[in-house]
Amino acid sequence: MELSYRDLGQGIYCIETYYQRTNLASCYLVVENSEAALIDTGTANTAPLIMDLLAEKGLAPEQVKYVIPTHVHLDHAGGTGQLMLLLPEATLVCHPFGIRHMIDPAKLQASATAVYGEEQFRKDFGELMPVDEERAVKAVDGFPIDLGGRELVCIDTPGHARHHLCVWDAKSQGFFTGDTFGIAYPELITDKGPFMMLPSTPVQFDPDAWHETLDRMMSFEPKRMYLTHFCAVDNPEQLVSALHRQIDDYVDIAINTTAENRYESLKRQLQEYYTGQLEAHGVDLDNIPFDAILDMDLGLCAQGLDVWMQRREQAT
Repeated sequence: MELSYRDLGQGIYCIETYYQRTNLASCYLVVENSEAALIDTGTANTAPLIMDLLAEKGLAPEQVKYVIPTHVHLDHAGGTGQLMLLLPEATLVCHPFGIRHMIDPAKLQASATAVYGEEQFRKDFGELMPVDEERAVKAVDGFPIDLGGRELVCIDTPGHARHHLCVWDAKSQGFFTGDTFGIAYPELITDKGPFMMLPSTPVQFDPDAWHETLDRMMSFEPKRMYLTHFCAVDNPEQLVSALHRQIDDYVDIAINTTAENRYESLKRQLQEYYTGQLEAHGVDLDNIPFDAILDMDLGLCAQGLDVWMQRREQAT
């Protein structure tokens, strides 16, 4: 893999992680006064690319002070342990509900291997390495980070996952959003702007919490959102309504789907739903490889809604 990144200005670099394909997942390097932080890590396979970028920018490994996964899903945090071995002065900053999985990733690895199989897991994620507990801190809501005089603040942002945080960057007036502000793939941009998609990945989809999280984030009046999937979007005040609408639409689809063959039915309905949404956005579906771009996400969204419905049914 060859290093590929975008300089977004104000000391922020968006790094291609090559997870599954190009333009699917990124992570971020933030630099201020000779100190650096990584926000999300990609997989363990991404670590050499990050080290290459540090070298290109004249940064020694010791200058990276923080590694901050937004949550512990492996496309966001799979490289954390590997990077902590390579960055001797870095502190891991992680959500209190996710940090134990970074200190001991055995359960994460076992569950992912059960889903993907050993060979595919190694190909997609590499090897998960544990993080020394003494180098890890829990980022409670409002946890402040001083990066060379630059103020970063970790905000508790449930909805996609209970162990999700977002990072507010006062300098750029932007949030590093992980999955909380949705997905916006470059291939789906039209003259109407980015196409936003809500990732209801299993197993902690919480629609009410997600609405509240989006409202809270917008109260900061952000000018930019740094998405993991994929890169930055501007004018978030024009995009957030689509995410609120999709939360409600997902709930309507899920609660009106019968339990029999629910996953298959949900995925089919989401395919139909997003076909209509993409056409309305002006995406030329005849020239876009719909399945290659969205099939994996639609499957994960359907799984997440299925799990959410199972929880609802068990609670009644």
